[in-house]
Amino acid sequence: MANITIDEKVCKGCGLCADACPKNVISLSEHRMNANGYFVAEKVNPQNCIGCAFCAIMCPDCAIEVER
Repeated sequence: MANITIDEKVCKGCGLCADACPKNVISLSEHRMNANGYFVAEKVNPQNCIGCAFCAIMCPDCAIEVER
């Protein structure tokens, strides 16, 4: 089973990762913000992750790490 790790300190909440994910594993939080004031990306359906790494490839800030 694949797993993603999101570095919330680096995330700017752009949402590109959520848009790129074919399995809807990631979503932007509506409640949690990081120290910089951005609503961060979070795992909402981690069991659906297939390890494709589209989210990590799309992230302009390299805030996502994929483990297969």
